[in-house]
Amino acid sequence: MSPAASPASPGDEAGAPRDHVEAGPSTDVRDARDARGSSSAAALPPGAPGGAEAPLASRLTWLIALRLAVLTVFLVVTAAVYLGGFTPGSFSSIVALVTVAAAYGVSGIYAVFLRVNRSLRAIARAQLVTDQITWTALVYITGGATSGATSLYGLTCLTGAILLGLPGAIVAAASGASAYLVLCAALGLQLVGVPPDQPSGAYVTQWSELRYPMFVNLLAIVVVTLLASYLAERLRATGGRLVQATARAEQAERLAALGRLAAGLAHEIRNPLGSIAGSIELLRTGGTLSDEDRKLCEIIERETARLNDLVGDMLDLSRPRVPALEGVDLSATSRDVVVLAGRSGRGGDVEVRFEGPPSAPVTADAAQMRQVVWNLVRNAIQASSAGAVVTVRLWHDASAWLLEIRDQGRGIPAGARDRLFDAFFTTRTHGMGIGLAVVKRILDDHGFAIEVDSREGEGTAFRVRIPDRPPEAGDAERLADAAAAAQLAPRSRSAG
Repeated sequence: MSPAASPASPGDEAGAPRDHVEAGPSTDVRDARDARGSSSAAALPPGAPGGAEAPLASRLTWLIALRLAVLTVFLVVTAAVYLGGFTPGSFSSIVALVTVAAAYGVSGIYAVFLRVNRSLRAIARAQLVTDQITWTALVYITGGATSGATSLYGLTCLTGAILLGLPGAIVAAASGASAYLVLCAALGLQLVGVPPDQPSGAYVTQWSELRYPMFVNLLAIVVVTLLASYLAERLRATGGRLVQATARAEQAERLAALGRLAAGLAHEIRNPLGSIAGSIELLRTGGTLSDEDRKLCEIIERETARLNDLVGDMLDLSRPRVPALEGVDLSATSRDVVVLAGRSGRGGDVEVRFEGPPSAPVTADAAQMRQVVWNLVRNAIQASSAGAVVTVRLWHDASAWLLEIRDQGRGIPAGARDRLFDAFFTTRTHGMGIGLAVVKRILDDHGFAIEVDSREGEGTAFRVRIPDRPPEAGDAERLADAAAAAQLAPRSRSAG
């Protein structure tokens, strides 16, 4: 069912729906902004392209730069403070230089892969593992199992959580813990000796002495991994909501500007339309026109009515009205709309049927509910081909009335339903695509729900759920809020 509808003009009697409406549908897919895959900028320097919008390639580039900076600074501090100065030819200095050189070389390889922008997640995991191996080499020359450099394992776990979430943190934790255990086992089994240029008393090589630092460091890796994963996921989710809220605010601002323009144009267009329609009616009933001229007048009248409907659509959307709740017979309203739809527009080649009880009392705004039914029925007719049937069905379940409008059209593609009720979107060549937006706004103001059931090639059903309970205190408060919003609407949208 292609969404298309025609809301009533504010001037229509009792909100009665208008004829000859060709308002376009409102179908499309909301652009999904998947903020779940975005990262936090918490670990990036100021100005770095991080956060919810930075792509993985950009984050990996910053990671390469950061790891090289950290490694270089740590090497300088280690040589100057721990080793007492850089000594060419000493074992620890050679290990440090080889480690830094290897890290720079591997980073260059990663940079080549980043330029082709392929296998980015595999590159990220490889960098995490490489970092943990690099830190293990530095741990070895700075005290072994009791080295303060073991804190760098937690830094990589934090980086993994920021890059890839929990899977990245697990990869970093597993590789770091494994590398640390291998080093401790090698020292304990005397497979690797104490660096010859360092005092043996600075290293723990007995299993009885290795157990405690091993336990503490492994526990620290686990705790940092869990905390980093939790915080990264929370920050990612918050960033995703922020991106979505920003997008909605920007869209609302664009729609407000468009609404102001549409409302202004609508008032300017409606007056000459009335003059045209009146003049054509006088010409057509004057009795001096030929048959061909009368047909031309009918075309002008029909197109004038369609333009008037579009003007009314824009005014309805840009100037919301607070529902005036009262007792409404939804069954009688639906039957009236079915009869009217069958006599106007394409009602001659599309059959409209009503199935329901003789009475269906609900509490709602009578004119607005008539508008809802009319928009949905007209939408179904426009989505149907000649000879098809549109069924308006009304029934009652345990706690609510259900109104269903079903067509036999082509259906709505699965990817084109998220923006079904968005304003000013249409896939048709005629109309503004705002009929269903008016339906959604009216139902939201009432607190009623609407759902769509569509299968491609089999048709579409719009189903409105209307509770049969009387309005409660919460409803009055909600309507009061809607009244305040309606009073502010002309200021923000110039509905005039």
